[in-house]
Amino acid sequence: MNEEKRGPQMTTPKTKVQGLFYGLFMCVFMSLGMELYNNAVKMGINLQPGGFSGMTWEVVPAALSELWFIIPVVFVLSNSYGNRIGAKLAAGLIDPERDSSFFRSCVVIACTTLVMCPSMSLFASILFNVVLAGRPVVDLPIIWIGTVLKNFPMALLWNLFAASPMSRLCLRQGIAATEKLRFALQRSSAEANAA
Repeated sequence: MNEEKRGPQMTTPKTKVQGLFYGLFMCVFMSLGMELYNNAVKMGINLQPGGFSGMTWEVVPAALSELWFIIPVVFVLSNSYGNRIGAKLAAGLIDPERDSSFFRSCVVIACTTLVMCPSMSLFASILFNVVLAGRPVVDLPIIWIGTVLKNFPMALLWNLFAASPMSRLCLRQGIAATEKLRFALQRSSAEANAA
């Protein structure tokens, strides 16, 4: 079945440079969303009447203060193994000839989250609970399991409905701006050569 019958193509990186920018956008948006979520949980906002609807701006500085070291960790882990393992897992679940680009994208996102959420939860468990909070290393496995249970639903939904769409939008806007710039430079060069 061809793509026209299945619907429009989703914006996906076509070059290494586009892939790099898409990856950076994903790291920033995923890190921001998960930091807002985890800091809100740490502040007990989810336990208050109204739950997360009662979130205040006090969460934002706490979340932003951790992004400077979280984003590089996400970038390194996703590029060293997270994206590749996620793509391999997804390849066994999708049929490129039959499945729409939307479905294929959702499966890749879910499989990548399946790898990255436990990885980032392990990093956070070690840093925030063992190193900074002084919990015994022997508690690390149970801390990690609890962290994965807390983070996975949010990571999957945030990735599917916020981070990935925002990253694709940024990529699409970047591609459009690059094409406009390229066209303007070519036209300017042609006019200069004609003069």
